[in-house]
Amino acid sequence: MVRIRFTTKDLGRLQMAAGQSPVAESIFALDLLGRSGEAHGEWRKHVRRSLGSQPNRIHRLLTEQRPIPDLLWLIDRARAQQRKGHDERAARSIDDAVLDFCQVVVRPHWNSIRGALEAERDVRGRIGITNGMDHMLTTLHPRVRWNPPVLEIPGDPDTEIHLGGRGLLLYPAVFLAGRTVAVFLHTEQETGLPALVFPASAGPAFISAFSTAAEGNEQALGALVGHTRAAALQALTESCSTGELAQRLGISMAGASKHATVLREAGLVATTRSRNTAVHSLTQLGVALLQTQEPASVAPRSPISLAMRRLSAQNRVEIRKCV
Repeated sequence: MVRIRFTTKDLGRLQMAAGQSPVAESIFALDLLGRSGEAHGEWRKHVRRSLGSQPNRIHRLLTEQRPIPDLLWLIDRARAQQRKGHDERAARSIDDAVLDFCQVVVRPHWNSIRGALEAERDVRGRIGITNGMDHMLTTLHPRVRWNPPVLEIPGDPDTEIHLGGRGLLLYPAVFLAGRTVAVFLHTEQETGLPALVFPASAGPAFISAFSTAAEGNEQALGALVGHTRAAALQALTESCSTGELAQRLGISMAGASKHATVLREAGLVATTRSRNTAVHSLTQLGVALLQTQEPASVAPRSPISLAMRRLSAQNRVEIRKCV
């Protein structure tokens, strides 16, 4: 059991933000990917397909690490300090793998994810204003207990955290949807406050709707540019050579070269040469085309779905970098 002890000053400094970062959501998504069971099985299948040539790398990462808590050092300065002196090369490899996963699984959909998080923040804010902070803390999660002045969260190891007047920043998370009820982070250096990440109420339904929406998006993109070329665009979210593209698509080298040429002439792909190898990458136009196949919101029917529908063209801005 994790017990967070509040003072009157801490309750006065309680704040709510719309999510932590794409990297944080990626860590939670990795944790969800590594779990078994029927819940979110379709989403796991979709993610593994989306990873292209990366699934073995991600599988090794999940075999060697438990994303929660083993990867939290990527978003928690205090945990990162504790790792000093560990294998720096291994740390860079883990960092690269998480960022690559972020680029494929989270970053392309950050507008929709961010919309869900903003809606959660707004709903929680209204609960706090209308019913008081006690009720807002009580409804964070069915397994969280608010016994003033202590917030009790099931989990190991047994820990007691004294806020001591520092306050607390609450973050909802879409992909924190499993046995982990909440995650405490030392974010004082970044925000001036420690943080508690809790599951967004629409998270499970949002994830379930995500894979269904993604299937429809792929069909729409296929109708626009042709299904093999649509698959090529999806495969090129990670730059690769003509041979690697052929392998990812399961077609001949000549076929991959032809599709890359057509996409390049349309301005969707750029090709650079290193000695005798052609390396293909998406252009900004290619990335934009993939992103516009994502609906403004893949919001499921939930208590916050109306708020999520407020996502519109103004939200289709450059997706935040995974830092």
